Amino acid sequence: MGDILIVDDEKDIRELISEILIDEGYSTRLSSNSAECLNQVSSTPPSLLILDIWLKDSNMDGIDILKKVKLDHPQVPVVIISGHGNIEIAVSAIKQGAYDFIEKPFNIEQLLVVVRRAMETSSLRRENRELKQKDSIDFELIGESSTFRNFVSNLDKVSKTNSRVLISGASGSGKEAASRYIHENSRQSGGDFIVIDCSTSNQADLDRMLFGYEASDGSNNIGAFEKANGGSIFLDEVSELSLELQGKLLKVLVENSLSKVGSDKKIDVDLRFISSTSSDLGEKIKNKSFREDLFHRLNVVPIKIPNLNERIEDIPILAEYFSKKLSLANGLALRKFSKEALTFLQGMTWPGNIRQLRNLIERVLILGNSSELISSDELILSEVKPQDSNDQINLISTELANMSLREAREIFERDYLILQINRFGGNISKTAAFVEMERSALHRKLKSLGINSGQKISQAVPKSY
Repeated sequence: MGDILIVDDEKDIRELISEILIDEGYSTRLSSNSAECLNQVSSTPPSLLILDIWLKDSNMDGIDILKKVKLDHPQVPVVIISGHGNIEIAVSAIKQGAYDFIEKPFNIEQLLVVVRRAMETSSLRRENRELKQKDSIDFELIGESSTFRNFVSNLDKVSKTNSRVLISGASGSGKEAASRYIHENSRQSGGDFIVIDCSTSNQADLDRMLFGYEASDGSNNIGAFEKANGGSIFLDEVSELSLELQGKLLKVLVENSLSKVGSDKKIDVDLRFISSTSSDLGEKIKNKSFREDLFHRLNVVPIKIPNLNERIEDIPILAEYFSKKLSLANGLALRKFSKEALTFLQGMTWPGNIRQLRNLIERVLILGNSSELISSDELILSEVKPQDSNDQINLISTELANMSLREAREIFERDYLILQINRFGGNISKTAAFVEMERSALHRKLKSLGINSGQKISQAVPKSY
């Protein structure tokens, strides 16, 4: 059920606590002083630390140990044991990160209630870390383009601070990935990273999820803000919060404390806020659907995440990365892409951004029946519904059939050159080299076709002719 380290200078007390917990199915370790305690925590962090405030013959008291443990192992919940005269100190310990305190002489039932809740917290944190590892396919930041490197450079700068960050970008562009990157490279990396989807339609449930609640039987249920204490919380699509919850969130940001639903008790929290939106918050502020004062509290450091269409050069790298990771995750044969397939991917538009690319590759890997190179034909069949594809082909064929050769060739040349310009991120020199034209000749050709050179151009999936 879990490993609990009990630290008390009185042998009888630590052994009594140990016996009670063993009877409940827990495994325990015992320590009598600060040196032993820190050595055990360092070698194998426990699921829970039960710690006496006063420790005779120790270099550090319980408060000093608490500070050290929360710094090095913030995921370990600490329950403080205190005597009658130490209640004020124990309450102070709560503010410094202790989960709870038990007063001596303690009631066995009270002890077990506190231990169960603390162990539940420990379990949730462990599960969260495991989920982060399982989701690594989705949140790793991959790319080499100048646009991507500039973006990551901004993330590195903000990661070194404790400032609040507001990430804006289209759906599927990797806003959660960016937020995870900030957390993992920040001082809060040892703490939990909690993700909350603010777009849920049931705002009452979201209220309880964020703040926790006190049930009618007196039991306390931990909310996301408490779980993220010492770590980071990511409020995905924060623009979708109701005005009531916006007001409550603003109060947390101002006071660094909160009250559970159904309780007036203040709980101090120390966590980093990272938010995201795919909406125009300026427009929402004008429409009175988002609080301007909350916006300024969240938008200390704004980060704009680039769309996939803004970094076309990264598509081959991303495609090969997803192919490898998804093949391993699904137990499928590893397949690479043909040169034509990668060109096709670079010529597409990506309204669904990286998520769309990932999903497309996963479909190809699952539905494919060979270990051969992934072809452009496979990508076309996976991306376009067959009925739509046939209709499009027939329409295009009819259209071209009623054109002169010169007109049809001009349409083809225009689509082909747009694809190549997008492929090379608007770089005319690279485009000219690939299509085997002199740069000046390419400029003339683009001008004659009505194509604005030197920039990426929005273009749909390459047509079938």
